[in-house]
Amino acid sequence: MATEIIIGQLRLTVASLRIEEINQDREMFLEAIKKNIEPELHKIGLTLLNVNITDITDESEYIESIGKKASSMAVNQAKVDVAEQEKQGDIGKALAEKDRRVSVASYNAEAVKGENDSKAQIAQTNAILAEKEAEASRRSQVAKQNAEAEIQRARAQAQAQLLEAEQIVPQEISKRKIQIEAEAEAQRNVLIAQGEATAILAIKQAEAEGIQKLLDAKAKGYKQLVEACGDDAKSASTMLLIEKLEEIVRLQTEAIKNIKIDKITVWDSGNGGNGEKGSSTSNFISQFCKSLPALHDIASMAGLELPHYLGKIAPDVVKLNNGD
Repeated sequence: MATEIIIGQLRLTVASLRIEEINQDREMFLEAIKKNIEPELHKIGLTLLNVNITDITDESEYIESIGKKASSMAVNQAKVDVAEQEKQGDIGKALAEKDRRVSVASYNAEAVKGENDSKAQIAQTNAILAEKEAEASRRSQVAKQNAEAEIQRARAQAQAQLLEAEQIVPQEISKRKIQIEAEAEAQRNVLIAQGEATAILAIKQAEAEGIQKLLDAKAKGYKQLVEACGDDAKSASTMLLIEKLEEIVRLQTEAIKNIKIDKITVWDSGNGGNGEKGSSTSNFISQFCKSLPALHDIASMAGLELPHYLGKIAPDVVKLNNGD
């Protein structure tokens, strides 16, 4: 490809110049060749270092004839020119070699610089890549740790909810149930207590009303009794005692029936057998008078005092048996 490019560009260069220009001004010819070939070689990645023309010929030998003519016109001058040209040729060759070497070195330096720049760019790219990979790895680790932490939190929350559902909620329900039952029991007890209190209050009120009515009736009866006794309260109490005397005697008898008695005092009329003296009335009065001391004793035991018309027991009276 490079050979075809070079040949094609040489043909293009030769076609654009006159033969005299090609033959006489080789530097211009070389410059034209370089100008036409170098850009095309760059397209395929090559660099033109130097152009050297060893010979120029044509089929009609026109160039050769021109050379001969020039040679014949300046034979003598040609020798001098040949020497000078040889000198210039050597110098040009040396300069060309120098330029070639400088160009080669420059291109090599540029190539090394480009290679180094490429390596530096690659290194920088690798560093950036490594940094990005490290950052991505760090983010991945952080994301992984965050995800793991989130999983742990979710697991802990799930366990807490499970624990709450399995243990706390039943206990809370049981506690609430006990509380409700306790409140219901307390309310029931309160209602029962209120009912009992109401019932007791009603009973007590009924009892109080009954007692009040009884007391009212007794007070009314006592008032009538006192009025019947001539407004003498003591006589009225005596009359009440006489009504209760039989019960008092019975209670006294019950109280002493099991007591051992060493001495018994008997009141009698003084007569025995069938030969009774006196009438029934006298005998009753005699027996009644003889029973008064015992009656006074019974009344005294009850905390009462008999009326004056029934007499009084003297402090120093000595009781005799059988009327003696």
